[in-house]
Amino acid sequence: MKRLLDMLVAALALVLLSPLMLGAALAIAAESGLPVLFRQQRVGRGGQLFGMYKFRSMVKDAAAIGPYSTSANDPRITRVGRFVRRTSIDELPQLLNVLRGDMSLVGPRPDVQAQRSLYSDADWAQRCSVRPGITGLAQALLRSEATPQQRLDLDLQYTREVSVWLDLKIIWWTLARISGNGSN
Repeated sequence: MKRLLDMLVAALALVLLSPLMLGAALAIAAESGLPVLFRQQRVGRGGQLFGMYKFRSMVKDAAAIGPYSTSANDPRITRVGRFVRRTSIDELPQLLNVLRGDMSLVGPRPDVQAQRSLYSDADWAQRCSVRPGITGLAQALLRSEATPQQRLDLDLQYTREVSVWLDLKIIWWTLARISGNGSN
């Protein structure tokens, strides 16, 4: 049921959001050229690596200039990039990852391989027992203010309580946060 819901919502969202995605692509290209998409290796279900897509929000070759994580004032983030990050538009290309089966709409955010060392073996296995998501419990409740421990705790809580009902609540909470309402 979860996979069917993922595919239907992702396909519908791609159609409905295509004008917004085209506008974002054009703005990125106008400001800093091509490519407009960024593909990064992430860890998915069962520890399998996959290429996760995002709109490029940083200067070209940003990964060669700095660490895998960013801070609010990271000088590698472009002007358009700040906007697409603040509004989460940069995440929309991950709808393609959902259609491909690499990701779900809801689940723990996919980590890069370098983050594996931050987890115990048991926590890593538990976290990788479900498909990673475009949004998750940590993003819905705390957005980017979550500490690494809060994020881990919420990710593990999600893997223990996964259900379509919980996914629908997380999607609702995420949309409320993005729209500026922020109420749960």
